[in-house]
This record gives sequence, structure tokens and C-alpha cells, in this order.
Amino acid sequence: MSFKDVLKGQSALTNPTAGDCLIIGEVAQAHDGSLGIAHAFIDAIAATGADAVKFQTHIAAAESTPQEPWRVKFSSQDASRYDYWKRMEFSEEQWSGLKQHAQEKGLLFLSSPFSLDAVELLERVGVAAWKIASGEVGNASMFERLADSNLPLLLSTGMSPISEIDDAVARVKARDLPIAVLQCTSSYPCPPEKIGLNVLSYFRERYGCPVGLSDHSGSIYPGLAAVTLGSEVLEVHVTLSRDMFGPDVPVSLTPSELKQLVEGVRFIEKMLAHPIDKDTAAREVAPLRDLFTKSLVTRTELPAGTVLREEHLTAKKPGTGIPASCLPELVGSRLRRNLHADELLRREDVEVIGR
Repeated sequence: MSFKDVLKGQSALTNPTAGDCLIIGEVAQAHDGSLGIAHAFIDAIAATGADAVKFQTHIAAAESTPQEPWRVKFSSQDASRYDYWKRMEFSEEQWSGLKQHAQEKGLLFLSSPFSLDAVELLERVGVAAWKIASGEVGNASMFERLADSNLPLLLSTGMSPISEIDDAVARVKARDLPIAVLQCTSSYPCPPEKIGLNVLSYFRERYGCPVGLSDHSGSIYPGLAAVTLGSEVLEVHVTLSRDMFGPDVPVSLTPSELKQLVEGVRFIEKMLAHPIDKDTAAREVAPLRDLFTKSLVTRTELPAGTVLREEHLTAKKPGTGIPASCLPELVGSRLRRNLHADELLRREDVEVIGR
């Protein structure tokens, strides 16, 4: 069972898209505090064929202090980072409405909690799994609280050394809960030399669990490459337009780009699921082989008794006669009958001298 199937079992949803890789459209704070825009993201992500929509649940008083510094000072309407988180808050009723909307659109509903209060809120609302943000990997009390829910976990690793990831995975495995470990580089936007696709196989071998990629490159290429390497989860940020407001726009995909990513992933999954045998494939296209390969034909009119030399013959379509590759073995043979120019040579037309 794939990690995607595990999550679908939690939410009792049947997603219409085929394929095992769980593709998550991350909204984060791209709604800029607007409930209407948050709902618009659900519609847009559902239309791409992605499997899940993910938000972030911030409760300013529970996760931050007024002294929290800006990562990027992008907002002129918020005096502090704390004020920004406050503006990003939705009520429990509003979160429930977003979850219901996602379900109606056939999407799994996810949201990363950034405090224990957010965990409790989301537990009441209902999520298919817990997505642990990079900055929360070392938060032991949150891990214990999340583990109590018995839900699967998606672990982002953008800010963590291996020792911290080891501890987090061990906590989850001690509870025998499903977990997927995601390679993530906390660089916005992330350049290709920092994506870290090599880490996927390392995580898979080290932790013996599904792995994935949380990508901040703002392009479809890392996700496509990751799927060829067996990624079971892809998470990408989404923006409704490159002209939208907010710090995550440069790291995001537009809906049309996300749709292209989804189509590419499903195409790749089908390729990987259907290895071919070249001999069988060649037999299946035998009629095409006759059309496109070449046979040996006479360059000029040749009388019976002619001892064939290389200059007597050439290769032309169709490939229904003696294959062109047989030219060396026919040199020195004698014609049994008269042949016209451009006539396909048959095995019965020649005799090997000395036999």
C-alpha cells in the first residue's frame, strides 16, 4: 500500500487521479488572510488533478511573541511578524468550511500546525495526516501530542541535521505510525544545486519508510525528477498568479504549472510501472519493420549465372526481402534467374557456389 493510499483510508476519499505519488498543493499564507481566496485555492488545486490541498494553521498568541523578527519584511500593513500571523488566523468554523470544501472537491485536507493550540483545533476539524513543518521537527512536546492522534505524519526536514531527523523518526516509529520523510531545502527559491535529490535514497535506506520532496524551486523539474527516483510524496507551493502578493510567490507554481506537473508525474508512473522486453516489442511492431527496414535489391538488370559482387546490389525499402545486413554473405553467390533493376532479391534466386 502506498503512502497515498494510507492517507485516503484516513479520509474515506476516492481520488479520481491514478498513480501512487501523493501530490500536495501547498497554499501556506498565499491567501493573505482572505477566506474567499483560501476557498479559491481549493478550487484551483482541485482542477489540476492534485491529490491534496495543504494550509498552515497559525494562532499568533500560541506560537509567537511580538519580538519575532521578519524572515523577509514584505508587508507594509503589518507592524510586526506577530501582527502578520494574527491576520492569517481563521476561526474553527472557517477551517471546518475549508475542510468540507476540499472534501467536496475530492482533495485530501492537510494543514501544518505551529502550536499545540493549532493541533487541538485541527484535530477537531479533521486532517488526513499531520504535516510537520521544518521548524517544528525538534518540538518534542508537539510530536508527542500528534502521535496521540494515531494519524500518519509527513516530516519536512529543511532545517534539520540528521541527528534531529533520527530522533523525530524514532518517536514516530515508537508509536508504530505511518511516516513519510520529505527532503526539503529551506532556500526560497531553491536553486537546482541545492534541491538534494540524492537524499531521497539515503532517507529510504536509513529510515525504511516512504520518502518525498517538499520543493521550493518554483518549477516542475525537481518534482518530475524525484518521481523517477521513487518519490511517494511531492509538495509544491501554489500561487494563483505570478502577480500575487506575498513572499512565497517566487517559490510557487501557478495552477497551469501544477497541472503540468501532475500530468507529468502520472505519465512517469505509467512508464515506470510497465517495463518492456525489447524482443517482445520488436515482434509487436513487425508490420512496421517491413515498412521501414530495407532489403537487398539489384542496382541494374542482371542475367542468370551472374556471380554477385557488392556493386551489383544495394539496400532499399521495403524490408520484405533479404535483409540488407546479409549483403556480405551473398557476395560470390550465383543468380539462378534473370533479375530486373530494383528487383528484390529472394533466397531462392541465388545459389552459393561450391555447395
